[in-house]
Amino acid sequence: MSTEIAGVRIPDSALATEATELVRDVSSELLYHHSRRVHLFGALQGQRRGLAFDAELLYLAALFHDLGLAPEHRGSGRRFEIDGAEAAAAFLRAHQVPQRRIRLVWEAIALHTTPGIPEYLEPEIALTTAGVELDVLGIGYHDLPAGARDAVVAAHPRPDFKRGILRAFHEGVAPRPATTFGNVKADVLARFDPEFERTDFVEVIEGSAWPE
Repeated sequence: MSTEIAGVRIPDSALATEATELVRDVSSELLYHHSRRVHLFGALQGQRRGLAFDAELLYLAALFHDLGLAPEHRGSGRRFEIDGAEAAAAFLRAHQVPQRRIRLVWEAIALHTTPGIPEYLEPEIALTTAGVELDVLGIGYHDLPAGARDAVVAAHPRPDFKRGILRAFHEGVAPRPATTFGNVKADVLARFDPEFERTDFVEVIEGSAWPE
């Protein structure tokens, strides 16, 4: 029997079930529950906006979106969003998922910390970011009825989540500080790593090899 939370049906295909088991095995409790809330909040925002979206693809993107923060990815030298996107793509390719569907999941994950762009792309991409923004930043908090928010949090609790997610971000990107250039994770390192020095965009331009 399928599960429904806050009126959102949780995908229960063999692919979705295996993805859930994989992510639960390799993620912390905090990131697992966060990823499930991202799916639910993204789906609820999609319903509110009247968007037609692929429920399974949104679920998969939400599940994998923070997998790049896991310890095994911290030495990659890549942005954690790319590590999560690549992990999702590898999983989907192994299950013979069509390339177009893989691309949607990959882009939804890769762009989920890049505000101002996802909302102009496919609904699955836009709603992954919407779910992240609601759960982490509170953007869109009042768009949803209190009962819906409460049902999501009852199913996937968020105890001390603000501090916990900042800790997870810090641990996930501290070994690769150069990957925070031009994105919001630079703010995390600036707050929690006293030795972190931001790369300044203007200084990069002024100090480039061009002679003028």
